[in-house]
Amino acid sequence: MGAVRLLDLGLLPSLRSQSIYHAVAHATADDTPDTLILTSPMDPYVCIGFHQDAEREVDLDFCQGRGLPVYRRMVGGGAVYLDSRQIFTQWVFHHGVLPASLDARFELHIRPLVETHRAFGIDAYHRPLNDIHVKGRKIGGTGAATIGQGDVVVGSLMLDFDTDVMSRVLRVDSEKMRDKLYRSLREYVTSMARELGRAPDQGEVKAVYLRKCRDILRREIVPGQLLPREELELRRWDRLLASRSWLHRTGGMSRARVKVREGVWLSEGRHKAPGGLIHAVVCVRDGRIDDLALSGDFTMLPASGIALLERAGRGLDLDRKAILGRFEQVYHAARLESPLVTPGDFADAVMGALEADRPGTADASRVNDPGTTRSSDSRVADGHPSERR
Repeated sequence: MGAVRLLDLGLLPSLRSQSIYHAVAHATADDTPDTLILTSPMDPYVCIGFHQDAEREVDLDFCQGRGLPVYRRMVGGGAVYLDSRQIFTQWVFHHGVLPASLDARFELHIRPLVETHRAFGIDAYHRPLNDIHVKGRKIGGTGAATIGQGDVVVGSLMLDFDTDVMSRVLRVDSEKMRDKLYRSLREYVTSMARELGRAPDQGEVKAVYLRKCRDILRREIVPGQLLPREELELRRWDRLLASRSWLHRTGGMSRARVKVREGVWLSEGRHKAPGGLIHAVVCVRDGRIDDLALSGDFTMLPASGIALLERAGRGLDLDRKAILGRFEQVYHAARLESPLVTPGDFADAVMGALEADRPGTADASRVNDPGTTRSSDSRVADGHPSERR
């Protein structure tokens, strides 16, 4: 194999710090080099996972008031606050170069991150599936995706972290809950600055990280530039990731557009699986599931698997055995992967919604007709040090 191209882009506008790896991956062709991207956002922002509902997960009013843009990435996981004190590590490789196993792919990406922390005297270690811990605190996470013909793995080196802002950008039910969230972030999330007493020099951290990548990948890493077709894709991805329609896509039925009448009712349920929190919104018509929306901070490969599950649920009786059987068929036929989340977990989320409300109890005063949104065919997985779990 040839050298890995390095795109050390320094500080980029917040949107570009996300759109860059999407564009490089989607533009991947036979003559595209495997690529390692290093960048940090010049402006702070909030980024949500591919399967999340922006209005449910993020306090959009707070973000607007603080001037914090909110973007949806094509990597799963939870909502995160990002700023210039984080170095993003974004790998875009050809199919077949990275390990086929998701576990092994995460392990490979995490190894140089762990070794970089250790080079600075931080006793970091890999906590499977895709986290980096120090003394029980999370200092890093990784995510994976397949976008176009490129396999993507992303992570970060967190030089410092603003716990206060992170606790404010997430939507919670009460100020008491927000205070508990802040204290939990302080207790269970750390950074290089917290471990060392000061943030290390960013240039030095990058240099160490690149040496570790070269040794672990056993390939030279050579500075390069974007190709013309990647520049074109970058502008396209800038437009997509900045659009309101992309941010507010939910992968399924929009709860705000369901009209409840006699025989039709709408309810919501949630289920906490080991691999993430699952939200289910179910519209029932005449004793059967009429529409279904699934979201959350779980991992699903490919991303289109959520749309398949949603379509498979429509028309089913309100029976867990029937729902589970159909979901298991979809998993098998589409070869879906969802680490630490099973078809039974999705069935439990749906049943939680069905048991939450019964006909006649729904508030039908402000709901309209159901709508659907297509899911992407790209494969996504999750991860960030401060993501909501």
